[in-house]
Amino acid sequence: MELAPRELAVLALERRSFPGPGAKERAIREELNLSPVRYYQLLNALLDDERALRHDPVTVNRLRRVRDDRRHER
Repeated sequence: MELAPRELAVLALERRSFPGPGAKERAIREELNLSPVRYYQLLNALLDDERALRHDPVTVNRLRRVRDDRRHER
């Protein structure tokens, strides 16, 4: 099974850089019509999805490292 269009859009947004504070949250709301909380829930689920890893291994592995680092800091 392939990733859904919304899942692909979440990964695509994560590949982008944003110019300043609030820009990413604004893009999440305007482009994906999601609240930031829901977006991050979807993103975290994607990081554990092997389909996402196959689709974009660089982004998924980078985000997994960031997530793991944050967990170890707690």
